[in-house]
Amino acid sequence: MQIRNLGGSGLRVSAVGLGCNNFGQRTDLETSRKVIHKAIDLGITLFDTADIYAGMGGSETVLGTVLGDRRKDIVLATKYAKPMATDGTRQGASRRYIMSAVEASLKRLKTDYIDLYQQHEYDALTPMEETLRALDDLVRQGKVRYIGNSNFPAWRIAEAEMLARQMNVGRFVSCQDEYSLVVRGIEKDLLPAAQEYKLGLLPFFPLASGLLTGKYKRGTDAPADTRFAKAPALKDRYATARNEDIVEKLQAFAQERGHTMLELAFSWLAQRPQVASVIAGATRVEQVEQNVKAVGWTLSAEELAEVDRSTK
Repeated sequence: MQIRNLGGSGLRVSAVGLGCNNFGQRTDLETSRKVIHKAIDLGITLFDTADIYAGMGGSETVLGTVLGDRRKDIVLATKYAKPMATDGTRQGASRRYIMSAVEASLKRLKTDYIDLYQQHEYDALTPMEETLRALDDLVRQGKVRYIGNSNFPAWRIAEAEMLARQMNVGRFVSCQDEYSLVVRGIEKDLLPAAQEYKLGLLPFFPLASGLLTGKYKRGTDAPADTRFAKAPALKDRYATARNEDIVEKLQAFAQERGHTMLELAFSWLAQRPQVASVIAGATRVEQVEQNVKAVGWTLSAEELAEVDRSTK
């Protein structure tokens, strides 16, 4: 497993990360345990969760239950800011909320510190200065090692960078955003911002909810046990005529070179600027094994150019 620095920081993470949103939700405790241990055995070090995953804390609770002594072997990342209550009292990025949210996550995760604490979305109701000062205090207290953001627009990333410099506080070292062969919108503004400010990019939904695995056939119903069948809204979002055209081109491209769609999707992302680790979930041990193997294809400059022509 290749290990990379997360942006301009000294934090090093595996090129493939494990998305933990399935734990406590789509996978039971015993299955989650097998997936977690297999991931560590295969060299995955970055485990990415959030307080809202799996019913308000469910994923963090599973990780805290399973990791035990292996906690020291991983980079544990979680998130705050999205609603943890329906009345609007437990969300956002105010000092008051951050200080309570981190304690709750630490308790569920059964750990003394979080390696990467990420703001899950921008909070327009809280001054960025207040958020950055609170996060810096957590770093100084040893409860958090590094801080990152997720789903921020590019100009908010620039704002946070400038304020951190002015205030002489810790800065974001990463950004986590959707990015794949069929979702490339961040290339216009956000990716250049990440490059300018040396933020490590952690792309999520690398397979566009399964579209880029090649398992969905155009003009046919999705298999009963798949995400598209269980969540028609996902199918409507990703299985557009444009995206299906792209998938057909990419399938032919990969097959001609003796590779799978999964290998193309992961390896392409792994070669993109600023990408530190490709975040991918798994509900079975076999999926973890496939994800780890999928980043082994180094595409040539000519191949990357052909992929660009097929996906834009």
